[in-house]
Amino acid sequence: MSRLSDTFARLSQVRGLATGRVREADAGRLKELGAFGSNPGCLRASTYVPPEQEKSPALVIVLHGCTQTAAGYDVGSGWSQLADRYGFVLLFPEQQRQNNPNLCFNWFSVEDNRREGGEALSIRQMIAAVTNLHGIDPARIFVTGLSAGGAMASVMLATYPELFAGGAIIAGLPYGCADTIPKALGLMRGRGGPGEAELTRLVRSASDHRGPWPTISIWHGSGDATVNPVNADVIISQWRALHGVGIDPDRTEAVDGYPRRVWRNDDDRDVIEEYSITGMGHGTPLDTLSDDGCGRSGAYMLEASISSTHRICEFWGLAKVKPLKPSNNTVPASATIMQKTTNHHPLPLPPLDQSPKIAIPADPSGVGRIIEDALRAAGLMR
Repeated sequence: MSRLSDTFARLSQVRGLATGRVREADAGRLKELGAFGSNPGCLRASTYVPPEQEKSPALVIVLHGCTQTAAGYDVGSGWSQLADRYGFVLLFPEQQRQNNPNLCFNWFSVEDNRREGGEALSIRQMIAAVTNLHGIDPARIFVTGLSAGGAMASVMLATYPELFAGGAIIAGLPYGCADTIPKALGLMRGRGGPGEAELTRLVRSASDHRGPWPTISIWHGSGDATVNPVNADVIISQWRALHGVGIDPDRTEAVDGYPRRVWRNDDDRDVIEEYSITGMGHGTPLDTLSDDGCGRSGAYMLEASISSTHRICEFWGLAKVKPLKPSNNTVPASATIMQKTTNHHPLPLPPLDQSPKIAIPADPSGVGRIIEDALRAAGLMR
């Protein structure tokens, strides 16, 4: 059994997450969305519309991680750069500190992870507003997110599956498996999840939708100590029966030096893909160095010689497929420095008075306070 101190050490890594504060010129790429409905989750929203766009463009909803902002996550991930290349529109929901002190989406809260309620409904209202405003193709709406944002992407895919053609979950968690702080913490550590039949039932019961279901792209670092990589397999299990695919993947290949597994349905269509980024910790994998790279490496925005942003666009049919790099099944050299990304143009940390702190008292009687502070640092307690 892992020591309690190990849990605190891992959870305290959240302190190192970038806030996403960026230079004014970068932040100016996004435009705040005005009124978009009743907004029961009290979220903010921004959009990015490229100078040249398709007549009926696709829409990608991008959900940031804990302590990040919409603008900061855009700069790191490079989504607006690809929008410029391929002409789709972006929507960035954004958490507010009054809802969660660490700016995490409340993916584990029963008030916010259900259809027609809380943060999920706020995001649904944003999508409707942007779709009407920009003439979005309703058959090409997608959602992606990192960590708590990835867990919230799972929420949206389960509660409003009829809206989405596809989703991408990066270092995230399955839908509906946690409704209390202990369950959320256990899930993050790879413990306490339900069996496959119950996983699928949770999605089916989240709405009255009966298909077709959105395609799913799953990304996780094999060295992730914040959200255990076993969650990638749990997400696959949650969606496999819905797509009618078997346990074993239909194809396994190396892409940019990393293993990719693919499940195909009866129509010979790729419906689930999973990338395991060998040796990588908690964050979004990037390729910022190649000729067609995008984004900016920093805290939890990890240079890995593979662009999850670009590959997700390819999986969704939003980008032309580039030739695969030759692979000898070795880990790219960059993967050996994944844990040192704070030296790679890190986004600024929050002011000291806003940073979650874990104070360890000398007295053993203070252990309850330690647990409470650790849970706040992970975004699991308000």
